[in-house]
Amino acid sequence: MILRLSTLFVRTLRDDPADAELPGHTAMVRAGYIRRAGSGVHTWLPLGHLVFRKVEAIIRQEMDRMGAQEVHFPALLPREPYELSGRWEEYGETLFRLSDRRGNDHLLAPTHEEMFTLLVKDLYSSYKDLPLSLYQIQTKYRDEARPRAGLLRAREFSMKDSYSFDVDDEGLEASYQQHRDAYIATFDRLGLDYVIVSAMSGAMGGSRSEEFLCPTPVGEDTFVRSSGGYAANVEAVVTPVPDALPYDEVPAAHVEDTPDTPTIETLVAFANEHFPRQDRRWQAADTLKNVVVMLRNLDGERTPLVVGVPGDRDVDTKRLEAQVEPAVVEPFTDADFAAYPALVKGYIGPQALGEDSASGVRYLVDPRVVEGTRWVTGANQHGHHVFDLVCGRDFTPDGTIEAAEVLDGDPAPDGSGPLELARGIELGHIFQLGRKYADALGLQVLDQHGKLVTVTMGSYGIGVSRAVAAIAETTVDELGLCWPRQVAPADVHLVNAGKGEDTATAAEELAAELDAMGIDVLLDDRAKLSPGVRFRDAELLGVPTIVIVGKRLADGVVEVRDRRTGEREDVPVAEARDRVTAIRRG
Repeated sequence: MILRLSTLFVRTLRDDPADAELPGHTAMVRAGYIRRAGSGVHTWLPLGHLVFRKVEAIIRQEMDRMGAQEVHFPALLPREPYELSGRWEEYGETLFRLSDRRGNDHLLAPTHEEMFTLLVKDLYSSYKDLPLSLYQIQTKYRDEARPRAGLLRAREFSMKDSYSFDVDDEGLEASYQQHRDAYIATFDRLGLDYVIVSAMSGAMGGSRSEEFLCPTPVGEDTFVRSSGGYAANVEAVVTPVPDALPYDEVPAAHVEDTPDTPTIETLVAFANEHFPRQDRRWQAADTLKNVVVMLRNLDGERTPLVVGVPGDRDVDTKRLEAQVEPAVVEPFTDADFAAYPALVKGYIGPQALGEDSASGVRYLVDPRVVEGTRWVTGANQHGHHVFDLVCGRDFTPDGTIEAAEVLDGDPAPDGSGPLELARGIELGHIFQLGRKYADALGLQVLDQHGKLVTVTMGSYGIGVSRAVAAIAETTVDELGLCWPRQVAPADVHLVNAGKGEDTATAAEELAAELDAMGIDVLLDDRAKLSPGVRFRDAELLGVPTIVIVGKRLADGVVEVRDRRTGEREDVPVAEARDRVTAIRRG
């Protein structure tokens, strides 16, 4: 295939677009791969769609290789199946809901668990039909509150979602491992660096859950890993619970006036100056920070929750949201404080909290707040704190919650060493769904004994458009895009850098030779452009091999460049085809 820049539907931009935030996204827009159609919605231009299709093809090949079968559902779906599963409400504001002219409710599908379940229920009824894995590559829709980063957080995106159906948990484990292996093969072929981390299932439901993350500073997901091999999404990190402490010799709790202590740092300094401990100095980790939020459930009912965390940490909103799903976390407003006068803003203490207290406000604490721990915290009076407040002696929380931020150096839950924080792009997510959707939608089959059993399911997703974005973000350099050969829109970018007929003819002849060898060529045959513009565009577009037919043609050579390394070599014209073919074969 020969793509000619003289006729290709593309315009490169000299300046960075105002709405592009990340380097790869900026380069994709400047190079004419994608265009913004609206907030969180993008148009694929010819070059971008070629890359997209190559990524899609690799995913499809690996799914087919593992034995999954492809189907294709509509994106516009009826309300009823999602009502039966509970997700019509559980998805909350991220679900696109709409009504037809008859007033019937529909949605734009964010995922298709319900439809896959009903399809199998419609056609299969025996254990002999299982195991089964079905997949599709389909457009999905989620009403993101803050679409950003181009294709990484969009309202419309392409995803490969697959589902396994098994008679028992042993079968589910085997199907899960098959998909896991297929994902490893897929991301290896795409040339992506990735880490497999433990994850939360969220609105999907289910038990075992893992994410495939591409480590990069521009990623939106935070994960942790240890030198001993532990890795998890930050929402899934479980805090090691310390042993209870003796408190027989801890002084009785006492409330003190603590003026001019608006921060944890000023409170700690005040405590060490005026109420020093006998054993050691007070530290930020000895203060108990109590953060109040509102939880809004699916019916719109709002209930307060206070979360207690050591003062050297903040509440991590994403971790908190993962723990309370499907409820939505909302700020606690001044009006809310007025409605709950027992909660003194800035000075909330455990003494006024608990479902059995006068306030009735639920109080959950970080797992580090164990019996015998000794705290400085709010006294439920303006300008006052309570000292030497002991958990188990002076207050008893309603339970624990994993909501505190995870810090570099925290111990790994499995004892494999200190944790290191990193950022990443989520490429794929695999779940052992179990029987949640089969139960809700009545998917049963007859087992070998003639008894009806509920089918157990797995769910497995890969973001196709997101994978394109991840490749762009992790390979882009100061010159532009730098695609791996397996997904690049062409194998060779052939530049006619001369002004006469001789270079144009030589470029055309070489393009035809490469095309005959099955090598995809992007030919810059545009008229009246300077060599500098052509070179800049070649670097920006990011095809892995650049061949320049220019002034050296008089010496019988062309220049071959490696876009990734910048290495250059002069190759005799007669050997150019064979040299490019050898480079392509690796």
